[in-house]
Amino acid sequence: MNILSIQSHVAYGHVGNASAVFPMQRLGVEVWPIHTVQFSNHTGYGSWKGRVFDGPAIEDLVEGIAERGVLGRCDGVLSGYMGSADIGTAILSAVARVRALNPGVLYCCDPVIGDVGRGVFVRPGVPEFMRDQAIPAADIITPNQFELDYLSGMATATLDDVKKAISIVHGMGPKVILVTSVETQATPGDSVDLIAGEGGRFWRVRTPKLSLSVNGAGDAIAALFFVHYARSRSAPTALAEASASVYGLLKRTEEAGSREILTIAAQDEFVSPTYRFDAEEV
Repeated sequence: MNILSIQSHVAYGHVGNASAVFPMQRLGVEVWPIHTVQFSNHTGYGSWKGRVFDGPAIEDLVEGIAERGVLGRCDGVLSGYMGSADIGTAILSAVARVRALNPGVLYCCDPVIGDVGRGVFVRPGVPEFMRDQAIPAADIITPNQFELDYLSGMATATLDDVKKAISIVHGMGPKVILVTSVETQATPGDSVDLIAGEGGRFWRVRTPKLSLSVNGAGDAIAALFFVHYARSRSAPTALAEASASVYGLLKRTEEAGSREILTIAAQDEFVSPTYRFDAEEV
């Protein structure tokens, strides 16, 4: 399996492609990474060095891959943080180029917009681009609960609200939706839910809540869910596998007291998770 992964990258730590690429490789996937930004570290540190690339830079790299005659062998495109709508346009152009050569390709969009407690943290124009252009083009999306609320235009306080919101977003185009970091009235205080929807059915995995705050976990679970779905074509299977791996990764990170997720040290969690969770239909 070959996956074109277009998202941000950091030299130190693990967010964006630095969080997504290695887990996919560990699962035996050939990954072609294209970076939308190259920073020294993630912005949560408050200071960083590096630069944001533009749409033409992304298109140039895709053209270079196409010149090798291999673009038609791409089985999936994964996108994450988009520094601007201009970059988003380049990503959708890449998806269209791959689809023209391989109509069976899957596009997974992690619609990075914001989060509970932080609100919208991307540049102006990006949330609207996600909602109006990227989401309709995607086969799979992996929003967090805040992003689901934004995309659906409704607040999700209950499980039924989440299911209704997923159905609304299904109507925009994506066939498979994974919602992360879900907390509803039905979620115990010591737990967090992940909910997947496909074909009018919904599944939930509930994991213990961990006492850590790190960046990059969403990038990892999007990548893992995408790979497992591409292989199984089953949302509950992909949900169970991805949530087990990411919980193990975060548990190891919490135990080590690390500010960065232990992508390398805990790499066995990607192929043989320590903890297992059932995906129950809800």
